[in-house]
Amino acid sequence: MTIAWFDDLVVGMRFESGETQITAPDIKRFAAEFDPQPMHLDEEAASKTFFKGLAASGWHTASIAMRLLVESPFR
Repeated sequence: MTIAWFDDLVVGMRFESGETQITAPDIKRFAAEFDPQPMHLDEEAASKTFFKGLAASGWHTASIAMRLLVESPFR
């Protein structure tokens, strides 16, 4: 099946992408440059947030998702 447009997508479709592993140093490195909030940079400060621990930036996760999409067969 070829997916050329968003209109080609239907509810319930499933796709597989590659995998990646993100470490705490990866999260901190990205955050230091692009999203320097305590929950992304410091475990102790992050433990006092809603996340109860270090959390990757939404921008970080979105960029990872974009990379996986670009490397997928649906480009």
